[in-house]
Amino acid sequence: MTAAKLKTRTVRDLAAMAKKKRIAGWHSMRKDDLVRALLKQAKSRAAKAAKQGKSTCRRKTGAKSATAKAGRSNPSRKTVLTAYAQRRLRKIKSKSAQSKDLSFKSVGDGNGRLKDRLVVMVRDPYWLHAYWELTRASIERARVALGQHWHGARPVLRLSELPGNATTNLSRRVVRDIPIHGGVNNWYIDVQNPPSRYQVDVGYLAEGDVFFSVARSNVVSTPHASMGDSFDKNWAEVAKDFDRIYAMSGGYTAEETNRELKEVFEDRLRRPMGDPASTRFGLGAAGMPHDLDVEVDTELIIHGATAPDAHVTLRGEPVHLRSDGTFAVRFSLPDRRHVLPLVASSGDGVQQRTVVLSVDRNTKVMEPVIRDPSA
Repeated sequence: MTAAKLKTRTVRDLAAMAKKKRIAGWHSMRKDDLVRALLKQAKSRAAKAAKQGKSTCRRKTGAKSATAKAGRSNPSRKTVLTAYAQRRLRKIKSKSAQSKDLSFKSVGDGNGRLKDRLVVMVRDPYWLHAYWELTRASIERARVALGQHWHGARPVLRLSELPGNATTNLSRRVVRDIPIHGGVNNWYIDVQNPPSRYQVDVGYLAEGDVFFSVARSNVVSTPHASMGDSFDKNWAEVAKDFDRIYAMSGGYTAEETNRELKEVFEDRLRRPMGDPASTRFGLGAAGMPHDLDVEVDTELIIHGATAPDAHVTLRGEPVHLRSDGTFAVRFSLPDRRHVLPLVASSGDGVQQRTVVLSVDRNTKVMEPVIRDPSA
């Protein structure tokens, strides 16, 4: 709307337009006044519309900015999740590396050089015992040699059978690969068809039957199965430490299932098992019960460490300190409550610390249980 176009209209038309646009005082205006009032209002509305447009634009820009900020916040959350995933991945890789690390303390060859070795011992016609010592440098050589196959490789013992007196690779037959893991340096291997000759390799097996041997054992021969008697070497080993093995196997518990364990031990070791007071094989079973005297006493050892030049007393008595400041005091502990104050003073007498120990001893002698030997 321009001034030229408005001037082409009649006063009545301009008055009607002014009334419609609610211009104050329109009824007393002349034509030129109406034109100026209409133009002024049109410019005012245009300016207002422009201002509203800028405000809308700012709101849109703000929304975009908020969206952008939200978008930027998402990566931070992704970063946190990624960091957690990386920690988990590092932990998994660490465990995998530990399970694949077969290196173990190796004994030198006398000249300070570490060496790899794998020995196999025959335990009986059906069992071999493998023992190895591998250096970390050898494990690293295996990793380099396997290259891209290393990540999928797993540590194994490769059991091979050698016919007759053969020792060459062409004559050996791979019986099986036995999965092992890091943290150990010995393994028991079950074998079949005695007598047979075996050799063992320790190494890594990758996909495609790619095997890298780190060390190879001696050749062993299993004996005939008929050569073992009822008291074989395995039970001879058990006989040396039968009481501990019997206890760890549940022999001294009251479960009914341990009856067979007791019977087998007694049959193989040719001796009574279990608590002598609860079995008819006890020494007092053949005659009248005898008085069984039991004497039990208790001693207390208190040990600690402080500054080498400190002065220490226990229950008011001086305590001798070793050159490194450590000490140990041993004394009898009769039945009662004991309160033991230990006082340590610095060499210059400036600082003092007190530690109070409280120990109770309460000994109770139970009534004897007399069993009928004929039961």
